[in-house]
Amino acid sequence: MTLQVIGLCRFSYPAIGGFQVEHETIEERVAYLYDHARLEERFRLMEAIALPCIKAQTDQDFELIVVIGDQLPKKHRDRLNDITANIPQVRIVEEPPRPQREVMKEILNKARKNPSEPCLQFRHDDDDAFAVDFIERLRAASDDAKSLTAKHKAVNFDWNKGHVAEFGSKGIASTDIFRQLYPAAMGMQIRGNSPLTIMNFAHEKIARFMPVVSYADPPMFVRSHNGSNDSRQKQVKAVPVKPATFEQAEMYRDRFAIDIDHVQRVFGGS
Repeated sequence: MTLQVIGLCRFSYPAIGGFQVEHETIEERVAYLYDHARLEERFRLMEAIALPCIKAQTDQDFELIVVIGDQLPKKHRDRLNDITANIPQVRIVEEPPRPQREVMKEILNKARKNPSEPCLQFRHDDDDAFAVDFIERLRAASDDAKSLTAKHKAVNFDWNKGHVAEFGSKGIASTDIFRQLYPAAMGMQIRGNSPLTIMNFAHEKIARFMPVVSYADPPMFVRSHNGSNDSRQKQVKAVPVKPATFEQAEMYRDRFAIDIDHVQRVFGGS
């Protein structure tokens, strides 16, 4: 049986809850998310970092649902359509502001073609990347864990080595990191006839609720540090990065489909 694979990406969706940056009203949140400078950065990161790895997957049998707000201005919706037009796995869904987990769980469960069969799910942030063989490895992990998935409603698969990177007109600066249960290279198998989704759980707390199968090799994700990281708007420890060497730039291209020349072009107007 070939499992359905469903991914979820929120692109500046003005959810009620779900952000570490707090706003008193939904109008304030919409204004913050749709600020011109912020959206410009998000689009550049989406185009240069988050989408290339989707297009380059070695296993193309999956769907990525990109969730946007129904108030996203037309020019931005058109731009999103343009940069995803050549990626058949991407489907854009518009939603009004609703509670974060409620709407995301609903979208994922509606996307299941046969709810009585198990499926694989993953999250994808619009400023991160995962390895070009992530979907392939996720399926292989599921095959390896058949005795485990037969006993549990959900089983999590976690690749915990990756890179923190900053992107700009000068290219890529990065460092290696080890981080468990980071959503950029994490998937989950959900049992058939279960309403659970990967969005039922705060990613760092998943091990409290289900078995987690961890893989330490190879590096599988790139976490982007940028001016509009929701998780970095408060006081956090800086992560020192160094300009990528030629060999590292080649690795980013081959492993994550992130091309340093493309990065420099996309961010050239910064």
